Amino acid sequence: MRRLILLSTIVCLAVGVAARAQQVQAPVHVDGWGKPVPEKPKDYKPGPAPKHDLSGIWEPAQGWRAGVQATGARDFPSDRTHTLPFTPLGEQTWRSHKPGFGVTAVEIQYNNDPFNICDPIGAPRIMLFSLRGLQITQTPKQVLLLYQNSQVWRNVWTDGRQLPKEFDEPRWYGYSVGRWTDDYTFVATTRGLDERTWIDNAGRPHSDQLTIEETFHRVNADIIELTLTIDDPKMYTQKWTALNKFRLGLLPDSFDIREQLCSPSEAANYNTTQAEAVKK
Repeated sequence: MRRLILLSTIVCLAVGVAARAQQVQAPVHVDGWGKPVPEKPKDYKPGPAPKHDLSGIWEPAQGWRAGVQATGARDFPSDRTHTLPFTPLGEQTWRSHKPGFGVTAVEIQYNNDPFNICDPIGAPRIMLFSLRGLQITQTPKQVLLLYQNSQVWRNVWTDGRQLPKEFDEPRWYGYSVGRWTDDYTFVATTRGLDERTWIDNAGRPHSDQLTIEETFHRVNADIIELTLTIDDPKMYTQKWTALNKFRLGLLPDSFDIREQLCSPSEAANYNTTQAEAVKK
């Protein structure tokens, strides 16, 4: 009996030590200045969504890892289950891309991902790969989106202008206009994109006919749901949804967004080092 009591005591102590170790090892969410982000009380309830307002500093509500999307767009990853509706040109172009992730992944020495040599990540990939901090600012004529990834911004015009029918100068992040469809839903449409960018980290292609539609729905004071749809008749036989109600959570207005840049010299060194390691 004494032996059983001793054994139970040891087990309880071990469980207690393990629990304390987990508490110690639990990562603390800090901003770019190392300032901890305070946790909300357990009984916290977010307030109502403000009307016609997306402003604030946001990140994936489930943590920054939810925005990585290494194997392709979160709701349509490159795997054996999800098959995109490619046109013959789309299939051919996709096969010519050599990503580091997904069903067509290659070793790094054969990779031809333009972002690996620090070409601009472009849209929509800025939302579909390594989506972390995002600051949204509104003016009477624009909605501005400032991204942690690559430290770039996009401006979505809300002054009533229409997108051009032709684009003499394609852009890495395209030309965007937006409108409120109700008090809590903002829809941005983007065209005129540079064909050299990839849609996502799995090398999905796009053409000059790509249209991106992003729907930002403010659920409450703390949550935005983002839905992103791809429409490119040259590459795909039908539209497809890359993100479906992806949740972004509001951060304190004192949150400092980290610097996250692609450095050509660092990228070249990394690619060379990794390629040599694979050869060994």
